[in-house]
Amino acid sequence: MPELSQNSTLQELSLHNCQMEVEQVGIEVARAFEANRLLPGAILTEGGQFFGLISRQRFLEQMSRPYGLELFLKRPLKILHRFAGKEALVVPGTMAITEAASLALERSPDLLYEPLVVKLSSHCYRLLDAQQLLVSQSKILKLTTQLLNQLYRDLETANQELERLACLDALTQLANRRRFDQYLDREWHRLAREGISLSLILCDVDYFKLYNDTYGHQAGDRCLQAVAKAICQAVKRPADLVARYGGEEFAVILPNTGATGAVQVAKIIQAEIQALEIAHPHSPCGFVRLSIGVATTVPFGNAGASHLILAADAALYAAKKQGRDRVVLSPSMS
Repeated sequence: MPELSQNSTLQELSLHNCQMEVEQVGIEVARAFEANRLLPGAILTEGGQFFGLISRQRFLEQMSRPYGLELFLKRPLKILHRFAGKEALVVPGTMAITEAASLALERSPDLLYEPLVVKLSSHCYRLLDAQQLLVSQSKILKLTTQLLNQLYRDLETANQELERLACLDALTQLANRRRFDQYLDREWHRLAREGISLSLILCDVDYFKLYNDTYGHQAGDRCLQAVAKAICQAVKRPADLVARYGGEEFAVILPNTGATGAVQVAKIIQAEIQALEIAHPHSPCGFVRLSIGVATTVPFGNAGASHLILAADAALYAAKKQGRDRVVLSPSMS
């Protein structure tokens, strides 16, 4: 069996060559079948033109009848064809294997195993065993199934990658606001069922507009990337989510975390930023620093997470009002 593809045609298969003029006698067919045990039949021609087909099965059936040998072995094939010939399915060699198999299967039950006649040119005909055709079709269908499965896997991988990119902030490679909202909502409802604390940290880069005005937006982008990396280094647990909340604001969602643990994480973030020592001449301390607000609650009912965000935002505002570069825990959540 040759290597097949989805576009394989009949001319790519192993075809049998047995053409005989209708004036030849039946014994010539018998000799051809004897010489080639795999030969499925003989093509009959008249003046070089296709006349008909005698399959091995039909030929043997006629020979096994009473007086069959006497009647047909020494008589012209034209006479034998009247008794043994059936309607032949003639298809072009350029036809797809799958299409030819469909045509073969549409024949009446008594013709299902009759070989097909493949026309390669105006005077060139070959035989194709129906079983070989169906086996070839089966191989192509198997190949097609494998390719489709691979396409589905590739599509699933591509969709996962698109979903990942849709939830990613391009500049910092952190979760974006969309992912933040999804994750906070999911954790809120999960922890509401379990009655466990949920904490939120909001961070803002102090005097960032002045930093951009001084060094330019490209430097500002590098600064945000460095801050994002430092925050990620401070947040260790897989369940915690670091996100770019917007502009120069960052957020950290801390499931299963009380106020004490959240403040501790916030101070580690603060220390990581201080260790960067990114120069900022318009900041009172001369370096890039963060104002950080922390809020903690045990989620309840259907209230949603909006009031947790408002509490963390209020704490962040308080940190700025108190002089920036500090961590403030929301009084209403403490």
